[in-house]
Amino acid sequence: MIKKAVILAAGRGTRLQPLTSDTPKPMIPLLGKPVMEYIVEHLVRQGISEIMVNTSHFAHRIEQYFGDGRRFGAHIGYSFEGHLKDGQVVPEPMGSAGALRNIHNLGGFIDDTTAVLCGDAVVDIELQAAAAIHRAQGAIASVITREVAEKDVSNYGIVVANANGRVASFQEKPTPHEALSRQASCGIYLIEPEVLAHIPAQGVYDIGSELFPALVHQGVPFFAQCHDFEWLDIGRLSDYWQIVQRMMQGGVAGVALPGQLVRPGVRVGLNTRVAWDSVQIEGPVFIGSGSRIDAGCVLRGPVWIGSGCHIEAGAVVERSVLFDYARVDAGATACEALVSGTYCVTSDGCVEQVNSLQDSQRWWGDARQSPPTTMLNPRSIKQSWRNWHTTF
Repeated sequence: MIKKAVILAAGRGTRLQPLTSDTPKPMIPLLGKPVMEYIVEHLVRQGISEIMVNTSHFAHRIEQYFGDGRRFGAHIGYSFEGHLKDGQVVPEPMGSAGALRNIHNLGGFIDDTTAVLCGDAVVDIELQAAAAIHRAQGAIASVITREVAEKDVSNYGIVVANANGRVASFQEKPTPHEALSRQASCGIYLIEPEVLAHIPAQGVYDIGSELFPALVHQGVPFFAQCHDFEWLDIGRLSDYWQIVQRMMQGGVAGVALPGQLVRPGVRVGLNTRVAWDSVQIEGPVFIGSGSRIDAGCVLRGPVWIGSGCHIEAGAVVERSVLFDYARVDAGATACEALVSGTYCVTSDGCVEQVNSLQDSQRWWGDARQSPPTTMLNPRSIKQSWRNWHTTF
């Protein structure tokens, strides 16, 4: 039985800009809690309670939120990657394999079979069962894969394995025509301490693009395991929107909406104010604590409304996510959007962004159109000065 895991949480998450402009990717909220919290909870359910996390960009947000892990039933430690310059902390990620080297070099953490997971996906894989297969094969490293549709192979690293599962090669985001398999690496690995000897003593070094090809070249016991499990990978803005919609519709086993059920498909947090006599609500909808929904509003789910939000009279919100302290103007429409104080993102990943807080912080209902030249029939979205990420 494995007891240890490493969560990789030092990346910049550039493909998720602007969500990650000042928030680390593992702290992006899903139904009110960071994606990494789902990972920690799953590890604990699997009997894995000793967890090291490598951090770099906005490391303090992760460390302050998770602390020593006691409230999750875990023991959590951190390995910061960076240095001090002129009294300032400068992030300096060492790559995913470099992170393993740094963690082990400090105190010998990786002294037995260890699970390694990227900190940006919700998964429910049976890790102990995967570890049993890993050991039975005599592997020093195993990569967990999941079969994806042919049209999706270009979004992932594709693993090519022989008939007994031994890894033969990798393809980085091949076209469907070029792909030699449909087995996508899920960013979940099982490693033995022997793997560390294959990581250079210094410098930036990556697992997928450098360590694993080196293991294949050297002919060591390196295997792929294909499993059918829930894998919600937040790689792109459109992925994030789709995952939130699916979670709210009950499409993810073991994930339930928070709050109190007050109407079919409608849940609310504490101390909300809703003009129930005149609003139209089609679930699933969650209204966060301290939020206010004025008369004549229409909410068509799936809709997530964060804490402290204000939806003014006559506004329409459809299939959208409003981060904490968002405000939708009277008569405005937010449709299939992620809304924050400095950006609005449509479901297909189109981003509109203001340049400074001195702008009106006003978002027009369709981010793909220019705002009207007059204030007649406004369809705008705006947010107070406080950004959603400050809650973390």
